[in-house]
Amino acid sequence: MVKILLGRDDVNPETPDFFGQTPLCYAAWNGHEGVVKILLGRDDVNPEKPGSCGQTPLCNAALRGHEGVVKILLGRGDVNPNKLDNQSRTPLSWAAIKGNEGVVKILLELDDVKPNKPDEEGRTPLSWAIQEGHVRVVTLLQPLASATPSTPPEQLATIPLTSSDYQYNTPHATSTRATPTPQTHPLRPSPSSSHPRTTYSRISKRRPR
Repeated sequence: MVKILLGRDDVNPETPDFFGQTPLCYAAWNGHEGVVKILLGRDDVNPEKPGSCGQTPLCNAALRGHEGVVKILLGRGDVNPNKLDNQSRTPLSWAAIKGNEGVVKILLELDDVKPNKPDEEGRTPLSWAIQEGHVRVVTLLQPLASATPSTPPEQLATIPLTSSDYQYNTPHATSTRATPTPQTHPLRPSPSSSHPRTTYSRISKRRPR
């Protein structure tokens, strides 16, 4: 169906809906890899066009934990893995908030990813992972922090940080702030298909151990 619609001259694949979400944003949100490949195969589709809240297709895929879509998008040379949304959160921040370990690993393998980028509240991906109790994500991010706490990850992940504590990564206080709600609106599922143009060349850039 997607191929049929895109075969018409009067169908614009970049037309946003009421919430500013493009077809690519929704395909990424729902993890429809085949549809993502079809859309990215077109010259008139912007892979980084954000919705009204500033969340790009990569941000949507990272937030929802769709590793396949994340790899497809990062396989392009024109997708910025550090692009901020309207809350100054990166795709890595949202992956950490939601505990999407696989996506966090993929992003950390890129040399140009900034693992300690704070959002508008001063919260880093590590700070959010700690507050939400995502032990495995904390273990991945902790060695990349400016200072490594001596508290074991299993204990540290139960102690949320305040926005003023994030830079030290030390559990001095607790926070009552609720988990942020993703600013996007999913659609009904769409049929998937495949497209051969996407490559995963950037995934080979691994951060030094």
